[in-house]
This record gives sequence, C-alpha cells and structure tokens, in this order.
Amino acid sequence: MIAAIIFWSVLLVVGIAAELATQQLVSIWFAAGSLGALIAASAGASVTIQLVIFAVLSLLLLIFTRPIVRKALSFGIKDTNAKLDIGKLAVVIQEINPEKGTGRVRLGDADWMAVSASELVIPAGTTVRVEQIDGAKLIVALVPEKEKI
Repeated sequence: MIAAIIFWSVLLVVGIAAELATQQLVSIWFAAGSLGALIAASAGASVTIQLVIFAVLSLLLLIFTRPIVRKALSFGIKDTNAKLDIGKLAVVIQEINPEKGTGRVRLGDADWMAVSASELVIPAGTTVRVEQIDGAKLIVALVPEKEKI
C-alpha cells in the first residue's frame, strides 16, 4: 500500500511538473487521474481499482474538459490583426522542439510561442516564416538562406 501511495504521488508530481514546463494541456489530465488513484490507494483500494480509477478519470477529463478549457483559454478572441503576421519572418529565440514542447520566436517587438510546421527541431538564431497562427502560438517553417533576416 505504501509503494502504491509513493508511486501515485510521484506520478502526480511528474504530471504537474510536465504541465508547468510545457503549458500545452497535455499532462494535467493524467495528473488528475493520478490524484484519484492516490486517493484510492490511501483508502486501501486494490491495485486493479487504482489503475481503473486512473485510466477512467484521466480519459473522462481529457474527453470532456479539454475542449472547454482550450476554448476558455482563447479568451474569446475570434479574429485579430495578428493574421497580418502570416508570411512574415521571425527569429527563433528558444529552440523549437516538438518532443520537449519548447519554442519561442521574436516577431517584430513581440515574443511568441512557436511550433514547427514540419515537426523539425529548429535551433535558436534560425530565421523562420510564419505559416499560421493558432491562438497565441505561431506555426513556423524554415526559410531559405537568401531570405534570412
């Protein structure tokens, strides 16, 4: 029972830390599932029940709350002048890495979260072109050497 409590506690902390590091609403659902399983383990539930609680709670929260939270975090912005930035060049100021969930670019005077349109790792200092805007995140692509800033 103590091992299960430690396991779920560690998984909860890792899930929260991963969410804080990425801020992409990926692991928060599993952290919540871990909390449910931790409570079950503390109450003396079997490992099978703990696993079921973790899986069901994580899945239900993911399915039912993710769309609501993503919509709420868009702050009701439907259309802005930001779309005018599509096609502009920006400089990567933090490595864009899809596996780590990192990436920031400087576009004019603004610092934006960014992801690679091609799912490639793009190092800091690289010039990229804005392909799309998804909320407060730019989707960017590498540009040929002759077009760099």
